[in-house]
Amino acid sequence: MKTIRTIELSGSTRQERLPGFAEDFPYIASWAETGQYNGGMVPWHWHPAVELFYMYSGSLVYETPQGTRTFGPGSGGLVNANVLHSTRNLPGDRVVSWIHLFEPSLLGGSVGSRIEQKYLVPITANPALELLALDPADPDQAALLEKLRDSFALDENEFGYELRLRAALGEIWLGLLALPRPEARPGAAAFDEKCKAMLAFVHEHYAEPLRIEQIAAAGFCSQREAFRTFQQCLHVTPLNYLQSYRLQMAADRLVRSGQQITAIAVDCGFASLSYFGKVFRQKFGCTPAQFRSKWQDITNTGR
Repeated sequence: MKTIRTIELSGSTRQERLPGFAEDFPYIASWAETGQYNGGMVPWHWHPAVELFYMYSGSLVYETPQGTRTFGPGSGGLVNANVLHSTRNLPGDRVVSWIHLFEPSLLGGSVGSRIEQKYLVPITANPALELLALDPADPDQAALLEKLRDSFALDENEFGYELRLRAALGEIWLGLLALPRPEARPGAAAFDEKCKAMLAFVHEHYAEPLRIEQIAAAGFCSQREAFRTFQQCLHVTPLNYLQSYRLQMAADRLVRSGQQITAIAVDCGFASLSYFGKVFRQKFGCTPAQFRSKWQDITNTGR
């Protein structure tokens, strides 16, 4: 299982890059120490793979357009393919989650197969199903969580690993099919696609002076529709998201580079160093210099 302390996101689309994802076996497993991400959070992103996760320790908040859900130790769930989501850890114990990321074709085989149509599509093509939570207090779901936990114990170096893994994921998938499914948000698919288009534009041009009409144009919608879309999907205004994203990129540079703080502020779209320092403190609770010192220490020591 690969240990990850950060995620790689495409600069243009903000899809998560999945190093090690092979066409002949579209799957990776990871041990995610989310408490060591800059600021203890992962920004909004999406990926075409399904994400099955089990909380090994600590508590993690998942946010999707449908809302937020907190997962404590021993819980877990599924994030559907191509669903916008972000996470943030709660203070306390070390936050570690075990994650299966895989293309649905790993279970379904060829496009249009009977397995795909009968078992996969009811979940992967359901616009209402963004996040499925598994509660250890429910006996049936606790049994499913036990299968999920045990699936991470498979030895990838042992002959037959791929078949055993696919069988284990198939059993878990059958259990997920038996769970109640939420109702779709009205117009959810259209809102999500517009939101992704506007997010991709913001992620590519965040360092530039941006206006709301430019962001709206990227989603082929009016300014009013842009506000509605961001509120529906991310629960913030477009300009609030832009500022939050600039701060997240600044935080990333503070930890990953030795660039001067003034240069980072300018490169991330802040014309005033004093304003950058003010909004940075509001978001992260410390100055940029203090943030750099704290998170470089965490990254270097692995605490």
